[in-house]
Amino acid sequence: MNADSDLNRAMTRRLFFRRSGTGIGTMALASLLEPGLFIARAAGSANGFPDGLKALHVPAKAKRIIFLFMSGGPSQIDLFDPKPKLQELSGQPMPDSLTQGQRVAQLQGAPLLCMGSRYQFSRHGQEGAEFSELLPWTARMAGDITLIRSLQTEAINHDPAVTFMQSGNAQPGRPTMGAWMSYGLGSGNTDLPAFVVLVSGQGTGQNLHTRYWDSGFLPTIHQGVQFRAKGDPVLFVSNPPGMSPKMRRRILDTIRGVNQQTLQEAGDPEIATRISQYEMAWRMQSSAPELMDIAREPDSVFDLYGPEARTPGTFAANCLLARRLAERDVRFIQLYHRDWDHHGELPKSIGGQCQQVDRAGYALVQDLKQRGLLDDTMVIWSGEFGRTPMSQGPNNRDTYGRDHHMKAFSGWVAGGGFKAGAVVGATDELGYAVTQDPVHVHDLHATILRLMGIDHTRLTWRFQGRDYRLTDVSGKVLPALLA
Repeated sequence: MNADSDLNRAMTRRLFFRRSGTGIGTMALASLLEPGLFIARAAGSANGFPDGLKALHVPAKAKRIIFLFMSGGPSQIDLFDPKPKLQELSGQPMPDSLTQGQRVAQLQGAPLLCMGSRYQFSRHGQEGAEFSELLPWTARMAGDITLIRSLQTEAINHDPAVTFMQSGNAQPGRPTMGAWMSYGLGSGNTDLPAFVVLVSGQGTGQNLHTRYWDSGFLPTIHQGVQFRAKGDPVLFVSNPPGMSPKMRRRILDTIRGVNQQTLQEAGDPEIATRISQYEMAWRMQSSAPELMDIAREPDSVFDLYGPEARTPGTFAANCLLARRLAERDVRFIQLYHRDWDHHGELPKSIGGQCQQVDRAGYALVQDLKQRGLLDDTMVIWSGEFGRTPMSQGPNNRDTYGRDHHMKAFSGWVAGGGFKAGAVVGATDELGYAVTQDPVHVHDLHATILRLMGIDHTRLTWRFQGRDYRLTDVSGKVLPALLA
């Protein structure tokens, strides 16, 4: 090479480093302002947002999920896990060998006294599963569900525990289960969201934050959409006064054109989300009211769900809507029912809660079953944790309460490839710790994903230099739960 070419090459290097220095700073600033801008993504779809899985990892047993979430933490000691020994020791101190050094919530520093349940239990189904007298309808379907008595979580207070159950992590900011399903599998119905949320209960207990159905660092197209019992099923889905459908369509077309041009220039997936959500809102102007109109259901359906099903916003009405959503191939249907946080006066409160959810949960499973939907629809019933076998407040059979308990609690699952008529897991004679077949929340998530045809270690999203997944770095599929 001659001297001139060497000089040009040197100048080119200097130019490269000068421009790179300012360019890297620009990229760093852009990534702070919009963290999702430079995320590594799966190949984009025609809509510009990730497709998630291109093919299932394993054959799927289920197509959709209905999660009946009992917010506040139902007492497994009074509903699902009878303990005669605890009954015998009521009023006596819990053994130090069980409780010493263990985390408790509000009982820290208080006397830890045994408190057996005041409710009677009886056996049902071929496996002889025991259910409380508070759950006569759930007991009727003992042959259709798997009762899990060994659930475990890692958070002892409500907000982190709900966050953990929904997203696999106690810290806010991760995608929730429904968002992962939307991202991985998409929607089965182009006229309704893939992830729908319904809320019931008095709301006098713990708050329900909208981030419990958030998409986290996934594109916001995957976040849950709350359907409401009064007014517009979805906020602002109706045209405002004076705007005709034709005018609305013309405005949407104009906005879409501007957004599409901006998307091509910027490549920001959130612009694709906005385009998609505008179109979804347009389609929901007809699909959502038709969905919510349960008055057309025959009387036989209301006879099954009970009279509360005729009242919008009740758990029974939401269970009926969940079946209608399942019929329309919505991927993930989340029902939240509030006010299970019984620190005191548990006998006064828990009976009313059970009356609201017991028959409706039974009706949902039977309704799905008789329509041929239960085989490919998972139904999950659980809170964020359970309650202690120790009493809180007065140690009195009429007024006792129970504190939060994360080491052992109960729930049930049905349909969608779960084993029917089984009891999985066991706790010690006082109901304090799991002694057989533990089912950690990560394990439950891994098993749910497996039944949906997904290897939980392979459904990931790269964020801030790391691949994330619903089960974090844990979780295993539990054969004991599978049919």
